[in-house]
Amino acid sequence: MIRIDRRGALLLGLAAGTAWATKASAQKPSTKVTVALDWTPNTNHIGLYVARDKGFYAEAGLDVDILPYGDTSAGTLISSRVADFGIAGALGFFTQKAAGADLKAIYAVVQTETGRLVFNADRDDIMRPRDLDGLIYGGFGSDWEKTLISTLIRNDGGEGTFETLTLGTSAYEALASGAVDFTLEVYTWEGVKAELENRPQRAFRYADHGVPDQHTTFLASSKAYLAAHPQTARAFVQATRRGYAFAVENQDEAARVLVDANKDMLTDPALIRASLKALVDGNYLARNDGNVGTIDPAKVEAIGGFLFSAGILRDSDGAPLEARPDFTNWFSNEFLGDG
Repeated sequence: MIRIDRRGALLLGLAAGTAWATKASAQKPSTKVTVALDWTPNTNHIGLYVARDKGFYAEAGLDVDILPYGDTSAGTLISSRVADFGIAGALGFFTQKAAGADLKAIYAVVQTETGRLVFNADRDDIMRPRDLDGLIYGGFGSDWEKTLISTLIRNDGGEGTFETLTLGTSAYEALASGAVDFTLEVYTWEGVKAELENRPQRAFRYADHGVPDQHTTFLASSKAYLAAHPQTARAFVQATRRGYAFAVENQDEAARVLVDANKDMLTDPALIRASLKALVDGNYLARNDGNVGTIDPAKVEAIGGFLFSAGILRDSDGAPLEARPDFTNWFSNEFLGDG
């Protein structure tokens, strides 16, 4: 298990692995691998770019192509065999898997929930979740949002009623201007951006109000690909893990790698540095014990059960699943190389 709190041991091990991998890669051609993103490049993807541009993939005998982000979800690209691997948000992963997509989570990019419910800091009328009853939510149009927010409010003794304006990413501007009362954001991106722009916010964490904590982002593949190419999958996951471990230990260099690889899209290096710092300081990329990448079975079971009970997990016909899935088959840690 990679632990980034023992830096000397890690670097020694990486050096030995590098020497072996370099020799091996010189003896055979690189294996082509494709990986899809769940959004435009951001700090959640930093390990991929570090592993590619620092040569970790090449040392593992891989030629990795990070596909440009498009309108088709990473889960769809994986299950349809367009991409071998992909970054998948947890909600998209669970809903697509429930509907029959050939997906399997094989690496936890984010160790704990990065999302939160936010409102402007000067709102003295919002002190606890039940104060949100009857207010206006700027949202994104998913069943998950209604379930999540209603749960927070009801668990605090409220009715769980609120008005929704579906605004997409314009919700953040609407919140700043006061056009809506609250929204949901990813702290390590939108939240950090608000801090940099001096827009004070307060927030409710989901897990403080009865919603299970979760890995908000996975690296996933298809069961078909994993069965056909187990060695390639191990090489890819372990090199990717090196990339994320490097980013935790070397924030400035990793941020430069990400920005340099996406200069046309990432035009605010200060945001990238601050976002990565938040991911590291908050133990989002690495747990308190220093582990990176390992999927926690209890978290998968808890959030999966929550989504099932809420009727969010639906089959290919759009009907809520009648039987609770066996979530142990939805993920695997076997490709991490922990022995």
